[in-house]
Amino acid sequence: MPHALIVLRDEDARRHLAEAARAQAFSVSIAGNAKAGLSQMEARFPDLLFLDRCFGGRTREALLGQIHNSSGGAAVLVGPVENGAARSRGPRSESMPSFLSSLQDPLEAQQVQAILEGVIRSLAEPGRLPTEKVRSEGARFGQLEGSASPSMQKLCHMISRVAPARASVLVSGESGAGKERVARTIHDLSPRGKAPFVAVNCGAISANLMESQIFGHEKGSFSGASRRHRGLFEQAHGGTLLLDEITEMPLELQVKLLRVLETGTVVRVGAESSIEVDVRILATTNRTPLAAVAEGKLRRDLYYRLRTLEVEVPPLRSRVEDLPDLARALLEEIGEREGEKKSIGPEVMGMLEAHEWPGNVRELRNALYTAFLMSEGPELQAAAIVDELSASAGPDSLVEAGGRAIRIPVETSIREAEKQLILMTLAHMDGRKDRTAEVLGVSLKTLYNRLHAYGRMGGAEDPPAR
Repeated sequence: MPHALIVLRDEDARRHLAEAARAQAFSVSIAGNAKAGLSQMEARFPDLLFLDRCFGGRTREALLGQIHNSSGGAAVLVGPVENGAARSRGPRSESMPSFLSSLQDPLEAQQVQAILEGVIRSLAEPGRLPTEKVRSEGARFGQLEGSASPSMQKLCHMISRVAPARASVLVSGESGAGKERVARTIHDLSPRGKAPFVAVNCGAISANLMESQIFGHEKGSFSGASRRHRGLFEQAHGGTLLLDEITEMPLELQVKLLRVLETGTVVRVGAESSIEVDVRILATTNRTPLAAVAEGKLRRDLYYRLRTLEVEVPPLRSRVEDLPDLARALLEEIGEREGEKKSIGPEVMGMLEAHEWPGNVRELRNALYTAFLMSEGPELQAAAIVDELSASAGPDSLVEAGGRAIRIPVETSIREAEKQLILMTLAHMDGRKDRTAEVLGVSLKTLYNRLHAYGRMGGAEDPPAR
């Protein structure tokens, strides 16, 4: 649904424009002054802005500047035309920037209708991504690979609308669907794109340490606190903090998080004074948000505070047309890490497209990594991936959803079983040899010796921890 923001002094004009916009299926926000309008824009970025021409100063410039920089919104100045300029007869005036039009009082219904219909036509253009600076390069949109399907076009459109705002965003979707990449894309395409992006997995930190990690602590505030620690909010100052799997955060910390969001200040553990922070919050969850609220996993007040804007990431099975571009991009990443290039032939690509992908993009990446390691030559071999993809939902599958388990036939030699376990664990750990050795309970030297024996050392260094 397109969104209109109406920032006018005149109450009758606001009402008239709101009625006309709603009649064209726009959602509408209304403000009586420029400052309130800017707050509304930060909460939800509009496709169309009606702005009172009488408003001046920095706030007006901020409103118009954000519309201009997005290259996806349209602005209409309402009121007497300055310097005798001709009044607009359509959705845009040739005497003004391409994103700007003009309306005079009294408002003409036909002219308002033309502007609204022009915006709707613009948004309906096939494949249109409304923000010029985030236009996809080939099949890539920000950090996201594969944007040909309708569901991904819708997602990219939503991202381009929420990225310029300052409001918190809740990103929901199934495990492995790419929620963190969506969050990173929102950050990269926002005015904070050059500022810090700090991510924390709320399910990977113990409840005892989470408060200290997120909010920081003072020296001596608890046993083992040998020095002052700047928490993640302070580290992300001026930028974005991603709270991954927010429903795993203990409820008592959710209360403190809500206080930070409302006051813009944090208090380190053991401190008496607060610290101001300028941080945009992005949060992800693989649960249905309202179900998480009903189950007591997410506080209702925090949910509504976080979901000022909400983005849902579609599962891979709903966007099969994106799979070829996505698979090639992932395989290219794997090849760069391993120091070797490989391609996907028609047979293997057909197998990938026929799979249901219950583990989403993460499962696809793991499958490609395994096939990469197990295939000889410059092309992925069907035999290296067939067992991984066959009957994944059935009890006899070789690899469970997400690639987290394998079944090895009884007559397999110990050497071959060890090889499969090592290579598939390496794939599951995104090629990180240090993590693979730790999980397998062997030394890094032993792992390197095994990989040398398999001819799978590659030429790339281990990627940095993420």
